[in-house]
Amino acid sequence: MIDRKLRIGIVCPYSWDYPGGVQNHVRDLAEFLINNGHHVEVLAPATESDDLPSYVVSAGRAISIPYNGAVARILFGVVANSRVRSWIHEGNFDLLHLHEPAIPSLSLLACWAGEGAMVGTFHAAAKYQKAIVAIGPILEPVIEKLSARIAVSESARLTLTAHLETDAIVIPNGIYADNYRDGSPRQEWQGNTIGFLGRFEEDRKGLPVLLNALPIISRFIPDIRVLIAGPGDSEEVLENVDPQLRNRVEFLGKISEEDKADFLASVSLYIAPNTGGESFGIILAEAMAGGATVVASDIPAFADVLGNGQYGSLFESENYESLAKVVIDLLRDQAKREDLANAGATHAQRFDWSQVGEEIFEVYELAMVSGQKVSLSSENRSWTRLLGRD
Repeated sequence: MIDRKLRIGIVCPYSWDYPGGVQNHVRDLAEFLINNGHHVEVLAPATESDDLPSYVVSAGRAISIPYNGAVARILFGVVANSRVRSWIHEGNFDLLHLHEPAIPSLSLLACWAGEGAMVGTFHAAAKYQKAIVAIGPILEPVIEKLSARIAVSESARLTLTAHLETDAIVIPNGIYADNYRDGSPRQEWQGNTIGFLGRFEEDRKGLPVLLNALPIISRFIPDIRVLIAGPGDSEEVLENVDPQLRNRVEFLGKISEEDKADFLASVSLYIAPNTGGESFGIILAEAMAGGATVVASDIPAFADVLGNGQYGSLFESENYESLAKVVIDLLRDQAKREDLANAGATHAQRFDWSQVGEEIFEVYELAMVSGQKVSLSSENRSWTRLLGRD
């Protein structure tokens, strides 16, 4: 067992300027480790700004590329490689923790450059992709350099095994459960309300499925209201809603973490109608911790988080009639709603950082059994072959 304080370098592949699930996970993990006395630096694509946390080092501005049904803002190439190597050299780290090291990113560059104790966390859950398999011969030797591998869900683990024929231990994303347990119900958000939270303009978040279910739900629950929190163009979305039902839909805009806790404590049901591309579903863990009754599509990642229906209700993904039926049933049965909410609140503790952080640190200890410190490898040209420069 390692009882000394460590110097830990964490690499975030996605831009710190655009918060997302991976960035939030890296932020919370870094702060958990710092609060436990370790020295932590995070290397990430970011614009130079006074708003960056003191532990974040900018590797430069990211570029945007389509990836897994969304837009990934990453950094890769010759200049990025030089910055990664300098950061590793200057950091004198005991261990590197690389997030998504199998995609062209800072994490992949760090995996090529580093030697010694390195842990990789794999977040993505994606269908079998020939493009990834095609570069497998380049990626596999790099991924084999990792001392240990973590997947944030069974779906992410299966994606890793399918594409790179390697395995990982499953440790879920973490939340600070207490932050959501203290939410206060707000009168304006109560009643027969169903809530949605997220970037609703992204098709894979599934808001159209929820809105398509609204006409059916309103026939049985005439006073139903849909509360939508998150960034996006509300007017464009409303154009696709029956004019007679538009007064049932309210857009709250982007809300703070404190408001999110109140939101989850207020709505009758929290709806997650995502259609795919999710590797975990951190909002489900937050919603359960906040005492909400969760209704989610039955995509594999969501089914895993909800215990296949033990901690929230599932409906057939992309089927608005299935969603409407589940919502109507729950809004008519208060006892069932309360039972699911109570079960979910208890289950949410499994995702608290007090447990998740300790599990990750145990992996660090295993990775460092050899006692090797991180160092730079000899120059490796594989990354230039991947960019087509050799």
